[in-house]
Amino acid sequence: MARIVMQPSGKSVDCNYGDTVLMALEKAGYALPNNCRAGACGECKVKVTGGQFDQGMVLDMALSQDERKQGYGLMCMAKPISEELVIEWGTLDARPKLFPPREDALFVVTDKRPVAARVVEVRMRPVGQPIRYWPGQYVTVGNPRADVPARAYSISNAPRPDGELVLQVARAEGGKTSNWIHDSLNIGDSLKISGAYGTFIGDPAVDTPVLCLAAGTGLAPVLALAEAALRRGFRKPVTMLFSARTKEDVYSQGMMAWWRTKHRNFDYKVTLTRETAEGYLAGRVDAVLPKMFPDLSKHTIFVAGSPEFVETCVATIKKLGARDDLIHTEGFFAQQQPVTADADHLLPA
Repeated sequence: MARIVMQPSGKSVDCNYGDTVLMALEKAGYALPNNCRAGACGECKVKVTGGQFDQGMVLDMALSQDERKQGYGLMCMAKPISEELVIEWGTLDARPKLFPPREDALFVVTDKRPVAARVVEVRMRPVGQPIRYWPGQYVTVGNPRADVPARAYSISNAPRPDGELVLQVARAEGGKTSNWIHDSLNIGDSLKISGAYGTFIGDPAVDTPVLCLAAGTGLAPVLALAEAALRRGFRKPVTMLFSARTKEDVYSQGMMAWWRTKHRNFDYKVTLTRETAEGYLAGRVDAVLPKMFPDLSKHTIFVAGSPEFVETCVATIKKLGARDDLIHTEGFFAQQQPVTADADHLLPA
C-alpha cells in the first residue's frame, strides 16, 4: 500500500496495490476532476512533486513529453511505485478546486413535471459543452427578453456525462422568475443558464456518519450530494430528514426509497409540520431530531432550506453535540446573489 500526499493541504490517503491515484482519491472522498478515465482527455492532469509512479498507457495529446519532464501525470492511469507519492492538488483546506462559472450557457428543456403542490422539476440538457460543477452548487436562470430576472436554483442531480441539469423550483409568492418557470417555460424551450456557483460542497474527505437536514427545495442540493456519495461507494451511515408542511409538499420519495433499498447505509425520514399522517414523523426538526439522534458529536451534518430553517437546525444540532467544523449549511434567500469562490479555490479558466 502506498500513501498519496496532497499539497498544499498535507492531507494524505492510502492507495491499495493496483489502484490508480484517481481511484485512491475517490475512495477517500476527494473528487479529482476527470472525464475519460483512460488517459485520453487530460482532465485529471496534476503535478507530481515527490515519489515515483507508473504512468501506464496515455495519449501524447493528453500528456505531452514536455509535461512529463515537468513532472505532470494523468492520475486516472498513474499507479504509485514508491511508498509515498506527493501531488499538487486541492487547496490549503483540502477542498477540490471549483470550476470557473460560465455565463449564458444554452440549454433546452427536455422535461418538466410537477413533483409537489408548489414544486416543478425541470430537466435540461446543454446544447454545447456541459456546465462543470460539484454536487451542492447552484445555477442562475432567468429570461432578460421577458424582463424575468435571474434567480438562483440548486442543482438536484450529481454531474453526469450528458451534462443534464435537474432543477426543482418552488413557486414563490410574487416571485417573477419562479412563476415564469411554472407558467411559461415549456418542454422544448431554450434558455440560458449561468454557473455553477456556491461553495456548499462540504468536506470531500468525510469519514463520519452523515446527517442531511432539508426543508422545501433545500432538498435539491442534498439530493445531489447524497447521489454523488452513494455513487462513489461511501460506506458510513447516511440519514436524510426532510421537513415538509403537508404530504402534498413531499417529493423525491421514490428516489430516496430506491437508495434505501439499494444501499444499506442510507435511510430517510419525512416529518410533517402541519398535519399528521401514517408513515411520517410529526413536528418540526427541532422537535423530532433529539429523539432520533441524542448525540451528534461524531456526525457530519448538511443543512439546506430557508434561513430560518437553517438557523433552527444549527441551534438544535449544536445542543446535540455537533461540532462546528462538521456543520455545512446553505440558506435559501429570495434574491440570492451568485457566490463565486475566491481565486485560491478556483481552477484556471
